[in-house]
Amino acid sequence: MPFDRNLDGRNEKRLPIAVVVCLTGFKQPHGEEEEKTYTDNVSLHGARVISRRPWRPGDEAKVTPLKYGPPARGKVVYCKQLASDRYFVGLNFPQYPVHWSSFTYPGIW
Repeated sequence: MPFDRNLDGRNEKRLPIAVVVCLTGFKQPHGEEEEKTYTDNVSLHGARVISRRPWRPGDEAKVTPLKYGPPARGKVVYCKQLASDRYFVGLNFPQYPVHWSSFTYPGIW
């Protein structure tokens, strides 16, 4: 039987691009529980970021690139604990696509 790509939950290819971002809950007051972190991989409608705290599926998050670009609003799809007291947080940006290529800088990638 051929492999069905829809079974893995992804319709878009993820790219291993690290972008420095501020991550916070969408409904949090400015600066509350905000953390400076980075993406592990990205796609047009999603990203995996590293976080110091656990997130619950369904939580809304705001990801704001530190150097350039508007914030992206997303929903937490999963949260996986790492050995180093950090978490992989999978985010989905269903409203608007995020064009991560605009966050890359000449000479870095």
